[in-house]
Amino acid sequence: MVEPFPLIEISGPPRERGRQYGQKAVARIKKGTSHYFTQLKELSLDAKGVAALVRDYLPVIEAFEPNYIEEMRGIAEGADVPFEDIVLLNARTEIIKLANPAIRARLKTPEDPDGCTGVVVMPQATASGRLIHAQNWDWKRECAETAVVLKVRRDDGPDLMTFTEAGALGRCGFNAVGIAITANYLQSDRDYRQAGVPLALIRRKVLENEHLALAMRAVYSTRKSAANNMIVSHREGVAIDFECAPDETFQVHPQNNGLLVHANHFVSPVALGKLKDTGIAETPDSLYRDIRVRDLLQPHIGRITFDTVKDALFDEFAYPWSVCRPPRRNLSNNLSATVAMILMEPASGLMQAAPLPSLNREFTEYRLEIDEIGRAAFERSAAAGAA
Repeated sequence: MVEPFPLIEISGPPRERGRQYGQKAVARIKKGTSHYFTQLKELSLDAKGVAALVRDYLPVIEAFEPNYIEEMRGIAEGADVPFEDIVLLNARTEIIKLANPAIRARLKTPEDPDGCTGVVVMPQATASGRLIHAQNWDWKRECAETAVVLKVRRDDGPDLMTFTEAGALGRCGFNAVGIAITANYLQSDRDYRQAGVPLALIRRKVLENEHLALAMRAVYSTRKSAANNMIVSHREGVAIDFECAPDETFQVHPQNNGLLVHANHFVSPVALGKLKDTGIAETPDSLYRDIRVRDLLQPHIGRITFDTVKDALFDEFAYPWSVCRPPRRNLSNNLSATVAMILMEPASGLMQAAPLPSLNREFTEYRLEIDEIGRAAFERSAAAGAA
């Protein structure tokens, strides 16, 4: 049996909720940091070397959001691990890749790519009349044992729930006003030329926003170190896919049938006319994963449910280079897999997640209490679905 992702609930000011997080997720945090430090030793980076890199990068994070520094200090205190370990969990890619030329030269690839297939089904295409936002997260097999579902109760903004690696501040998720986000790996010829805000912190910032405009601004305008794809949706039926280069952002919108599917290659014609997609060599299956999911959902337009989306994301076409990836060696010879399948219905506050879905089809249900505005949206969509 594959162990479900534990639910970690925290509240209070940043430092305090960080301590709660560290205490409640200590075993998974330590397992995750141990895993990544084993990899860093291959780059001749010990704890002292990592600490130096983190200190150099802290001003970038602090300029973006000082509270994140406080929350990470709290996590480190609660888990009894060095503060630098927690920062590394939240910004490992940016810190390592921008460290210095000697370290970059020892890297075989910019990063072992996390595959991922993201899906948004607009309200008009679902059976319930409520938007569905979902994702397969493809990454290192070991992370099935280090991920958690984090519920954050906030006094200074909407509550939020995020699926993430233990010790990290965010990955995919939604908040109590119905804003949701998922993210996919992209790679371009502009990557790692500048020190940008860590991607995990941008995603967290999206979930902390009460207003969709400001959530989208965080994705669209924040300078990044490397390319990334982020899909932001709203329970009322808005979704935009942001294909982000470090210094420029391109948009992809849902099709007329109400589907938005994205894998790990740039599809915006504007983006492809301005930059070079350098990631397909590492994730060649991306070229058909989005097509497969779209084609599997298309016959069910107007009747799509969680189960319909699951069936599409379980797809094993071209196995083992499939939408649902079994544990296998990737092109960097690391053991990768679809670590998790996550489905969200922001209007009702529902998330379902299954670890290692190629081996396990048992989903755990997680709930976030939605606010009054979100509840009204849920009731309207429910009434429309019953009509």
